[in-house]
Amino acid sequence: MHILRTPDERFDGLADYDFEPRYAEIGDGDGGTLRVHYLDEGPPDAAPVLLLHGEPSWAYLYRHMIRPLADAGHRVVVPDQVGFGRSDKPAEMTDYSYARHVDWMSSLVFDILDLGDITFFGQDWGGLIGLRLVTAQPDRFARVAISNTGLPTGDRSPSDAFMAWQKFSQESPVFPIGDIVNGGCLTDLAPEVVDAYNAPFPDDSYKAGARIWPSFVCTSPDDPEASANREAWGVLEQFTKPFLCCFSDSDPVTQGADRPFRARIPGAQGQAHTTIEGASHFLQEDRGPELAAVLVDFIASTS
Repeated sequence: MHILRTPDERFDGLADYDFEPRYAEIGDGDGGTLRVHYLDEGPPDAAPVLLLHGEPSWAYLYRHMIRPLADAGHRVVVPDQVGFGRSDKPAEMTDYSYARHVDWMSSLVFDILDLGDITFFGQDWGGLIGLRLVTAQPDRFARVAISNTGLPTGDRSPSDAFMAWQKFSQESPVFPIGDIVNGGCLTDLAPEVVDAYNAPFPDDSYKAGARIWPSFVCTSPDDPEASANREAWGVLEQFTKPFLCCFSDSDPVTQGADRPFRARIPGAQGQAHTTIEGASHFLQEDRGPELAAVLVDFIASTS
């Protein structure tokens, strides 16, 4: 496996982002190793809040949420998925798979960091990966919150908006990461913020993971991870710990995707599910402090 590593200087002076980088070595699934980046802020002996990003963002997405959570007394752990941010980037699309992403993040969260009593929050692919972690080792998790995500099994047709995005990711000759994130926000991101989303990708050779990831979403019952996601749903249907949905009001890709979670998960019953108003797909950009406050209140009310 040929690995690309974004030069450190690409991350110098990013807007509103002065967190200390931390790194761990994990197996790449092909006999080698990968360096994975993560942030670890707040009291080190506090129970962790694990924030997982999706496509095509990185830990920078959570910069407006980390300090409010840490200031409330929580340890905040924010990894960069393999292929994104300051984490290593396998150079070939064939190096990636849904299962490998689950294994990579499991290696970091369970084997290296050995996290427990976790409050998990995931958005976009952060949910698709993180919910697989939750259902693999539910005893490690105290509660779960999700936004603008799902756990598809391919048994229902995805939205037209998602299918258009999947087609674009595979066929567009240009894949402008910062502009894509900007297009998923209601707010118009400042040029320096768009630049920060472009920072991990010096050129197109670094974008194999970003390009291929949307194609792994299960859109058919026969997709490689469809059966594993069905098994995960079986665990979620027995999950009695607090489970909160806080989707945004203006995301065409995941609109209505919270309904199965609310209906099928025992821990979602009676929770103060909320809609984050004035936010599109990347609600961490549109309403980051408000979302952080929701998580702080969720933890406090279920502790």
